[in-house]
Amino acid sequence: MITVKQAGEYKDYGKVLSISNGTVQALVTTDLGPRIIFYGFIGGQNFMNDNRSFFGTKTDKEFEDYFGKGTFWENLGGHRVWISPESYPETYNPDNYPVEYEITETGAVFKPRPETANGVYKELEIAMSESGTDMKVIMRVTNISDKDKDFAIWGLSVSATGGTAIIPMNTNDTGLLSNRIISVWPYTDLSDERIYYGKKYITLRQDPERVPPIKLGFDLNCGKIHYVLGNEVFTKSYETLHPTAKYPDGGCSFETYNCDGFIELESLGELKTVKPNETSVLVENWKITEKPCDVDTRNDDSIDCFCGKL
Repeated sequence: MITVKQAGEYKDYGKVLSISNGTVQALVTTDLGPRIIFYGFIGGQNFMNDNRSFFGTKTDKEFEDYFGKGTFWENLGGHRVWISPESYPETYNPDNYPVEYEITETGAVFKPRPETANGVYKELEIAMSESGTDMKVIMRVTNISDKDKDFAIWGLSVSATGGTAIIPMNTNDTGLLSNRIISVWPYTDLSDERIYYGKKYITLRQDPERVPPIKLGFDLNCGKIHYVLGNEVFTKSYETLHPTAKYPDGGCSFETYNCDGFIELESLGELKTVKPNETSVLVENWKITEKPCDVDTRNDDSIDCFCGKL
């Protein structure tokens, strides 16, 4: 049975709505955001980063000229809905206001203020399975302007420290042509020891003691990644339309940003033209499993065995 209820205040995030099926729980902020600020087993570890004090605020004259005097943006952690390609200040819509929500049979739909400056309206829906750990994260973005807009929905899970992301590489045989795209951001050191490059997998270790950021993007044909944290695994999956569809950042449907305070696990939808009053949708499927066995995240054979048992 799925229970949806107000759960009081969570840390320094204000009020949250709790969605639980008795096995796992999701907490979503309603005083700001929204953010999925907790996802994990009931009484267990949190796969989302909920250290609000780490992030601080971001504003300047350019930001205030665009969004209004006194406005600012906070990362906040947790999972949020954005649109890509990234652009400053447009992408960084301030979302520090109360969020309306509508309870459903399987969770809730969260309805923040429309982004009038950007001409879009975002919704976040949680649909939890009656049992087990499966949960759908449904992201909708509607064009509320009077002109066509080109964008992709961008689902960013700002995740907890101390784990390792497992990213499968494309294995399709393309003959004499390339079969994968890897985008690299300017500040990324490809020799960084936190990155493992294998034939079938790339892994990225989050290390709270390592400050330099890393950002990588991939045309992830399989649309599935794993984040190993302690004795549990967070799996995020979603539909991709490679190789026919257009994606942001050189063709990426998955991106990850890694620094000392968090690791982001980011899905991206198709980059397309969205007409006025039209809504674009991106659906992620989340689940948590206990580690089925030990894994050497710097060895393809070990990762293969591990993933086969998930």
